Parts: sequence; structure tokens; C-alpha cells
Amino acid sequence: MMERRRMDAALLVLFLVQLTTALEVPLDLPQPPTITHQSPKDYIIDPRENIIIHCEAKGKPHPSFSWTRNGTHFDIDEDPNVTMKPHSGTMVVDISRAKAENYESVYQCTSRNKHGTAVSNNIVVQQSRSPLWSKEKLKAMVVQEGVSMVLPCRPPAGLPPPIIFWMDNNFQRLPQSSRVSQSLNGDLYFSNVLREDSRNDYICYARFPYTQTIQQKQPISVKVLNMDAINDTMAAFYNETDLFSEEPADERKPTFLIPSGPSSSKMVLRGQVLEMECIAEGLPTPEVSWIKVSGDLPAKRTFFLHYQKTLRIVNVSESDAGDYRCTARNRLGSVHHTIKVNVKAAPYWISGAPRNLVLAPGESGVLTCRASGTPKPLVTWAMNGIPIENSPKDLSRKVEDDTIIFTDVQTGSSAVFQCNVSNDYGYLLSNAFVNVLSETPRVLTPSNKVYQVIKNHPALIDCASFGSPIPKITWFKDSRSSTLDGDPYIVHDNGTLEIHVAQARNSGKYTCVARNTLGNYENHVYLEVKEPTRILKQPEYKVVQRGRSVVFECKVKHDSSLIPTMTWLKDDGELPDDERLIVDSDSLAISDVTENDAGVYTCIMNTTLDHDSASAELTVVEATPTPAVAYERPDPPTDLELTDQKKRSVQLTWTPGDEHNSPIQKFLIQFEDSLHHRGHWHNLTEVPGSKTTAHLKLSPYMHYTFRVLALNAVNLSRPSFPSRMFKTEPAAPDENPTGVQGLGTEHDNLVISWKPLTGLQSNGPGLHYRVMWRQKLMDSDWTTVTVANNSKFIVSGTPTFVPYELRVQAVNEQGAAAEPQTAIGFSGEDLPVAAPENVQAMLLNSTLAKVHWEPVPARSIRGHLKGYRVYYWRDRSLHKHNPHHAEKQILTFSGNHTHGMLPGLHPFSLYSFNVRLYNGKGEGPPSPTQQFETPEGVPGPPTSLLVTNPNLDSLTLEWSPPHDRNGHITGYTLKYQPVNDSNELGPLEELALPANETSVTVFSLKYSTRYKFYLNAITVSGAGPAISQEAVTIMDEAVASRQVDIATQGWFIGLMCAIALLILILLIICFIQRNKGGKYPVKEKEDAHTDPEFQPMKDDDCTFGEYSDNEDHKPLKGSRTPSNGTVKRDDSDDSLVDYGDGGDGQFNEDGSFIGQYSGKSASRENAEGHESSEAPSPINAMNSLNSFV
Repeated sequence: MMERRRMDAALLVLFLVQLTTALEVPLDLPQPPTITHQSPKDYIIDPRENIIIHCEAKGKPHPSFSWTRNGTHFDIDEDPNVTMKPHSGTMVVDISRAKAENYESVYQCTSRNKHGTAVSNNIVVQQSRSPLWSKEKLKAMVVQEGVSMVLPCRPPAGLPPPIIFWMDNNFQRLPQSSRVSQSLNGDLYFSNVLREDSRNDYICYARFPYTQTIQQKQPISVKVLNMDAINDTMAAFYNETDLFSEEPADERKPTFLIPSGPSSSKMVLRGQVLEMECIAEGLPTPEVSWIKVSGDLPAKRTFFLHYQKTLRIVNVSESDAGDYRCTARNRLGSVHHTIKVNVKAAPYWISGAPRNLVLAPGESGVLTCRASGTPKPLVTWAMNGIPIENSPKDLSRKVEDDTIIFTDVQTGSSAVFQCNVSNDYGYLLSNAFVNVLSETPRVLTPSNKVYQVIKNHPALIDCASFGSPIPKITWFKDSRSSTLDGDPYIVHDNGTLEIHVAQARNSGKYTCVARNTLGNYENHVYLEVKEPTRILKQPEYKVVQRGRSVVFECKVKHDSSLIPTMTWLKDDGELPDDERLIVDSDSLAISDVTENDAGVYTCIMNTTLDHDSASAELTVVEATPTPAVAYERPDPPTDLELTDQKKRSVQLTWTPGDEHNSPIQKFLIQFEDSLHHRGHWHNLTEVPGSKTTAHLKLSPYMHYTFRVLALNAVNLSRPSFPSRMFKTEPAAPDENPTGVQGLGTEHDNLVISWKPLTGLQSNGPGLHYRVMWRQKLMDSDWTTVTVANNSKFIVSGTPTFVPYELRVQAVNEQGAAAEPQTAIGFSGEDLPVAAPENVQAMLLNSTLAKVHWEPVPARSIRGHLKGYRVYYWRDRSLHKHNPHHAEKQILTFSGNHTHGMLPGLHPFSLYSFNVRLYNGKGEGPPSPTQQFETPEGVPGPPTSLLVTNPNLDSLTLEWSPPHDRNGHITGYTLKYQPVNDSNELGPLEELALPANETSVTVFSLKYSTRYKFYLNAITVSGAGPAISQEAVTIMDEAVASRQVDIATQGWFIGLMCAIALLILILLIICFIQRNKGGKYPVKEKEDAHTDPEFQPMKDDDCTFGEYSDNEDHKPLKGSRTPSNGTVKRDDSDDSLVDYGDGGDGQFNEDGSFIGQYSGKSASRENAEGHESSEAPSPINAMNSLNSFV
């Protein structure tokens, strides 16, 4: 017994240590063959087409293929009708020159390379058959009205079996009902015949699916006679004597046509479909019902066909075995038949087929072939297609029933192992290779892959890897400051990183590192968390008159980076192709509504990541002038009635109330338990508004009262009056408590806790719990206590941190629940008693160190290993000028790590550190304190930089050494360049300075120039950051004396004042002239012309003839000069020409002079008449006189 337990423990360790999942070995690496595709075990072929038997495999090197036929080698080259596809094992049989039936055999494919051999299943090839119906002469059937009748079909046996159906001469299916139905074997059964059953074209058809052919039986003629017709017929032979009564066949209670007898049995295989039928005859027509005597029918897998006469259970399991009873009932009585169902099972995998195993030299592993079946199957092993007992012996391989254990494997021992599991009902054959490789890690997930996920949804980021030994996966995010192995991150065994509820802050760059003893490999991927798609404004229920228009709105919010697609459906189908329906980005409009537009409209907003939808109903009413319809909540249902009462179920029926113009959408059924929660109503179930009955599943030990509420588009109705009380009997609990766990609060106890059952789950009075525990792997008896009114129990005096098996069973006065599941818990933790050993530090650079340690033995952890903490502190700088440091820092590495990185170290410093293990209780003792020195790094910037003693061509700079020297200063670098007034930089100069200097004078600079200086310190690791400063050289006095600002000179100030005064005088003169310029004397013109009106405008030059100085006829503003261009001065001295020397006085286009206003210029009669039409302004006059100033 102890030896067996040690073996079990060894197997457990192997399973835990060597997580050998189904590894996908990259095809560029050596590997044995793996069959990737093969034809099914039972392969039915169409005899009219070429036979193709598939066999595809992969491997490195690419495998070769061969076949066996009926257990012997099949030489394909010897058969001219058979070929094999290139680089493949797929075999093709050309039947154009041969019969398909000649190749009906059992085939098996073998794929091999130098690393091993894989074999396929036995492929049984059979051609499909669709034989003809045997010729027979069918007599017409004459039957009495009311009796039962069977029309036989008896189709020919085909491969696979045909599909049977009954039709008439017009290829119309014959109607079937609870009175007339087809049996599973194809016969047509009549529970009783009616006169309308008379016809001469009852035809049975058989459809053969592979050949797509249909065969038909000869038509059967049926004539149903009533008693009068039979008497008239027989009287001709028997002297007019009535041989039958005047009434049809008597009413009778049911009897079964099939099956016969009171009971029968049936065998079915697990996973297949179980079909049982009971067809009864009787008058009136019997109704058939089914129950399972030994339990309930599986609701989700049970279907009733052929008007309840056939019971079908899909995906049969062992729990479906037992007795089933069918009952046929009419008003005269009932009959029963019991069918005993036995469930057998062909072999099936318990935990999946054996998985390929990749091991490094010296590693160990396990191949398991765990299967079950009824009867128990036999497990046999083969290696490279040869029974393992006939294979070469290998000390590293040990076979134990369904397991092969490999220890200390060596290079060259790769092979393919075949596991065959068989019993009377079938077999399973699986290939699994053992591949011995030494391979550095590689990540198979594409680099820089972008994962997108919706906010608050799970995120799964892949890191598919390969290596031998199997790499360990570590995840980092962004700065890689710490590994991602705690909340909210979960790292799965296959390397996938899971974030259970993704948030926006989880977006970013993720790095997965695959590491084994031969090296490491890292890969970068990105996660983008998107906002969910939500419909903000849903379409609403609409009632619209025929011929009107209607609009459904559907406004959506979505992530801006996702491309949305809006789709509209009508009654869960596509919208009709009708131009009256107009789809916009956020609405659906329907114009000229018709009755056909009524229905449910659904808007669906899809993005590449998610979707949201909402629906609304459109009701179309007649266009009438009646007032608007009033919509109200429905009236409460009435007439609640309980029927079909059983131990744990009852049928509730009711009558709906007035729905008030809004259809009832659903009914809500509530219950009150007056035994446990009197006065509290709870929701039980909902049913569609079209139903008025509900089958209610109930719990034991309850006093039920029911009520019903109706819901329409307006609101819920008031509750109905309660039904009468229905009491269920107590029973043993149906379930055990969940959430069973064991944790220790002290180092010597175990607290067993669970989630207690609710009152509804107790099923009866006297609920208590049977609490059981025992130490795991000790094979000891269970210790049991009874606990009531509590949900925990404390076990005292336990050893520290020991695994326990726990069970909690619910019990009441009626009995106990089923055997509870076993949970695993641990007694209390205590502080670790050992420190990590062999602690070492390895410097990676001046700011980063890697700390290694050996893990603490499991027996010294005394609790759940939470991780390791590294305490480290800077003792001092190695430079004599830097101060002492002793502040401790802590880095935590969760999980079973054996190393960790210490980032952010100070260069050129002495550090001390130790490592401690911590569990759920706390930290263990520290390891011996170790020390390490960081190498020199680049220095910090100089502490200060000052510029002194500015001169014409030189500046003196003084500085202080860096505060953080990070090593020995080997010198300084000074760079400088000029800067002009627009901040443009000039050429850069550079000086190298010795380490012992703290000042320097820079010569050969330009006077009165701004310079920018950059100074940085240097160690053996390089130059550090620079400090900068700006300064200006002084100006030459001789040059400064010549550079006098003109704006400060007296003569310039006087000149500007004189010009300003002159301009002011001119402005005043122009203003006066403007006010007087329209009053020139024209006495001569008055003597010659007595008409005070204006002269007509001349057509040739568009000027006026003469003006009047009458007060009532003043010149128009902007009027033109006379045609000769002169004005007589008379006594007026207001002409502006007097301020000039008699020049032209012409205005330019900006208003300067262009004509003469002086009498001295009378000779210029040919002057042009197109002067400016605008009056001269003082500003323009001033501009014209600028030349005189």
C-alpha cells in the first residue's frame, strides 16, 4: 500500500511539474509524424464517383506513406486504378475502369519518418446501396369504419438506411395526426379509420441520401365501409340477411399496436439518439403520454414527435438508463407499457486523447490514455505501430495500464506511441509522440500584434511559445518595472495573459518573455481598450394610421476609432426592398404605411468588436376620424386555477383581463410562501402574452399561493387575486452547500466554511450540515461532526499547513442530499522558518543589478508561498565627497521566483541587501546580508555655473563640481556659441578642461555679443548632462561715442516741430477755403442771362453751362468748372492758386489740382473739361503743397 501511495505521489509531482499540454512543434524543428486528416472509420462512398481515402500528415522530415488492405500490405504501384497524391498519403481509386465494390475493404494508413511512425484508424470502405423494391401485387384493403389499420411499407435495406415518407399520386404528403401517424420503421398506423380514409393512392416512398434517389412502393388502395354498405354487399350472397349491426365499430378503450405486451427493453449507446414509440388503437382516438418511472425526463434533451407517440432523447448519457412508461388514454380507459432502457458506451476519452510530449534530454514526463466505456474497455499500447511488448526495451520507459512514464530521456529516443482503447461497441485509436529536443525559446505569437477589446469585457493576450525545456512565461507592461502576476492579471499555463475586466488604464504595450535554461526570447504586443457601443435613444412603439408616415429613431454612441454599421430588420428578417423605406444613419422612415408594414423593427449597431440592438413594434390601424385611442395598463387576470398537481409541479391557468388597446406582452407569475416568508411575493417565472397557462416547477416543503400580473406597452397590471394554497411535501435536500473551503486562522487550526442553503433549498424542517474532513494523502478515516444554524466549523489541534479533504453535506429530517464533492483546504499558516540560500547579485550596468537565490524548501515555507522580498539599501557612495545613505528599499516578487531585478541604483555606490520569503502569515528570516558595488556612471550636471569679469573679447566662467559625481571626474567639456538678437545660434566652439579646474577664461570673443555656454562633467562612463549660462561681452567706448541716437539731437527736434506747425497752418487755410469756395461773383453772367435756372448740361463734355449765385440756387457740391476752365476773380481773394506761383494747379486722381482757378490763366480755353467731380478737401490741398515746404 505504501509503495502504491509513493507511486501516486510521484505521478502527481510529474503532472504538476511537467505541464505537458498539446504542444504545437514548429515545422522547422525535427519531429515525428502527426496525422492531421483522415477519412472517417465508417466510410460510405458514392459508387458513381472516384473513391478518395484521405490520409494527411506533417513531420520533419516530411513523412512517407503506405497502406494496408484487410491487414496486409497494399502495393499501390501494382494496381493501375489506384494512385496516391504527391506529398500526401491520400489514395484515389479511379472507378471508370473498375467497379467500386471491388474496393470495399478495411484500409489503414501508415506515416513514417526517421523519428517515428503514426497510423490511422481502420477505415471501413463500403459503397452506398439503393436497391429496388421487390415487385409485389397488393390487394385492396376493405375495412370496417372505426377499426384500426396498418399499411406496411417494408422498404428495401439500403446503405445507409433510407428516409421514409408517405405521399399520394400528386406527390403531396399524406396528412398525419394523433389518429394517423408513421412509425419509426415506416409503416402507416391508423388508430381507427374513418370513411374519408378511403383512397387508392397510399404510396410509401424511400429516399436514399447518398445517391439522391427515391424509390416508391406500389400504391395501396383502402376502402372504408360503414355497416349499411357492408350489409347491402353481403345480402346479395346470403339471402338479404344482415350480418352486421347497424352501428359502426363499438367504442373501446386503447390497446397498443406497437410495442406488444406490457413491457419491453431497448439498448442504446452513450452519445447517440434514443427513440421509443408507443402507437395505440382505440375509439375515441387515444392520447399518448410519457414519464420516466425512475426519475425526471431530461428537459433540454427530450423531444416528443409524431403527436406524442415517439419519445426522442438526444446525446444519451448513463443517467438516461431506467424504466420509461408510455400511457395511452381515452375516456373509456387507459393502457400502459414499460420500456427498460439499458445504456452502453463505446470507449470515450475522460480527459482528452493523449497529448504530444516534448522533453529536453534528462527530463521526465507522462503519456496518459484515460478513457471509459460500458463495459470497461481494454487499453493496449504500441510504439511506432508495433505492440509495445514487442518493441525494444527501454529502461527510461515504464508502462502502467493506461499510463507510460518516461524518466531521464535521452536524445534519439523520439517515437510515436499508439493508444488503442476498445470494447464490444467500438474503439479509440490515438497517436501521441515523444519528441526529445534541446531548443531555445521562441514566441509564436506575431510581434507587435494589436489586441482590441471592449471596456469591462475580459481581455486575453496571447504569448504562444515553444522551447525545450518548456519556457516559463513572464509578462511586463510599459516600463517593465514589475511582473504582471497579481490582481487584475492572471497568467495561464499556456502563457496567455488575462485581464478579467479590462479598463482604459489597461491599454498599452505588453511584453512577454519566454525563458528556459537555454536562453530567453521576448515579444511585444499592444492592447487597446475601446468604449462599448450603446443605443442611447431606442425606437419606440408606434401606432400609425394607414397611409401616414412613421419614423423610428435609433441614436447610438460608440468608440470613435471603431467603424459602425447600422442594420435594420423587420420581424428578424431583412427589410423589404421598397423605396418607401428610407434608412438614415440613425433612423428608419416609412412613408405611405400599409398593413404589410406592421411588425417588429429592430436596429442593430455593429462594430468589429461588439454590437447593441433595440426593437419596437409598429401597429397599423385604419384611417378613421375617430378620436385617438386611449392606451392604459391591462386589467388584472382572473379565474386562477391549479390543475395537474404533482409533488414538485403544478399547472396554473388564468383568464386575461382587458388589454386596453395595447397587446399584452407577457404575464409575470409570483408566489408567496406562507410557511417561511408570509407577506412576501417573489417572481417565479414569465410566459408570453399569447399563453394563459404555465407549468410551474416547485420546491418541496413550501406553502404556495400564486398570483399573475399582465404587462403591456404601458405598464404592469395590478396583481390578480391570489390562487388557493398549494402545499408541497418535505423532501431530502436536492443540493449540498457551495463555496466549501478550508483556511486556518491560527497555525494549529482549520476553519471549514461554506455557503449555507436558503429556506427554499432546505426542502424540509430540521436542516443541518454534516461536516467531514481528513488529511489528504494519509488514507485515514473521515472525521464527521453535525453543525446546525452555522456556516463554519473550527477544527483545533491541526499540524501547521497541511492539506485536508473537506466535505459538507446538507441533511434534514427527510434525509441527506447526494454525496458531496470533495474540496481541498489547508490548516493554518505560520511564519517561514528558513531564509533563501546561495543569494548572489550580478551587476548588469551601473543602475541595474540582478539578484539570484535558491528557493526555500516546501517544508520550511509553512504556508502558501506568496513570493520573495528583496531588502536593499545604499550604504554610501564610493566617492569621498558624497554623503552617507541608509534608507531601505523593498522589492516584492510574487510567486515562486528565484531571481529579481533591482532597478534605479546609484552608480559608484556600495549597496547591501538580503532576501526574505513571505507567505500568507508574514515574512521569514532574512538571508545573510550581502554587499555589492555599482560601477561608475555618467555624472550629474555641475552644481553651478557663473560668468564673471566680462571684457571686450573675453569672459571668465566659474563652476562647482556635480553633486552626483557617480565616479571619478576625469575632466570637463565647455562648449559655447554666439546668439544674435533673433536668438539664432552661431558656430559652436568646444574646450576640454582638466578635472581639477573650477574656472576658465575664454578669449578671442567678439565685443558687445551675447554668448551661450554649456558645461558638463566626464567620468570613465561618459559625459553627463550639461548646465548652461548666457553672458554678453562689453562694448568698445570709441564706437559707442559714434553711435549717437539721432532722435536725441536738438536740430532734428526743431525741424520736426517746424514741419508740424506748417501742416497745422495749411489745414486751417484749407478748412476756411472749403467753407467759402462756392460763392464766386458772376455779375457778367447775370447781365446776359435773366433765367435763374441752371443751363442745360453739355452733351459733349458732360458739364454744366453756368451757375447762379442766387441764394436759392447755390452750386451743387462737387460741381464741375465752366467749359473753358476759367473763373473770373473779381474781388475774391479766396483762390488757392494764390498760395502757389501760377502753376497748373492740377489735381491728381487723389484730389490734387488739375485745373486753374486764377483769372490770369484765361488763355487756356482749350483746357480739358473732365476734372474731378469731387470737391477738393483740405487734406488733398495739404498734399498738393508738400513741395513748397
